[in-house]
Amino acid sequence: MNAKGKILIADDEPDIVEIIRYNLTKEGYEIVTANNGDDAIQKAKLSSPDLIILDIMMPRKNGVEVCEILRAQPAFKDTVIVFLTALSDESSHVKGLETGADDYISKPVSPKILVSRIHAIFRRINKEPEEKVIKIDNLEIDPVKFEAKVDSKAVVLAKKEFELLYLLASKPGRVFLRNEILNQIWGNDVIVGDRTIDVHIRKIRQKLGIDCITTVKGVGYKFTM
Repeated sequence: MNAKGKILIADDEPDIVEIIRYNLTKEGYEIVTANNGDDAIQKAKLSSPDLIILDIMMPRKNGVEVCEILRAQPAFKDTVIVFLTALSDESSHVKGLETGADDYISKPVSPKILVSRIHAIFRRINKEPEEKVIKIDNLEIDPVKFEAKVDSKAVVLAKKEFELLYLLASKPGRVFLRNEILNQIWGNDVIVGDRTIDVHIRKIRQKLGIDCITTVKGVGYKFTM
């Protein structure tokens, strides 16, 4: 039977790696493991995983550093990266998202919840993109090429940033509720932090360099140009 997808797990705690490896292998995923930051980078380059699970606190480069290094390489621009962390402070989670991570899972996590979230992530990875290219003023968004352009110049967006931009731009002027955005972009069976949307919106604004996303305080966001 072909594997459902390839996952790299990087964590310096052998027990945690084994629990995750066992449960995901049982579900049909191909698993690659690493026990430090340098090893994670090397294994990622060698195996080209579909999903990378990074522990934040690792020796020889922590998870945030590994994420930054991988995101700087074209081969990992769209790879889904999830942080596995016991850190409860919000700043660590925000920092992780700002470096290009798609989501984070807090320790301790039950195998059942972990498997459910990994399934949800792969459903999103495998979902066929919309065919419609969106062109509004000097902004062009191509979901097939996964490419955004401003004044005909390509803008590099992380996968979740692109999906969020496309969702909002697909219906200009319409206010998308926060819960609606979470359900459509991250999946209704995936729990993400309160700041996840805010961080991604901020990164989109910075990268595009145009004021096209309006915050509707206490409600959600809308696309306006």
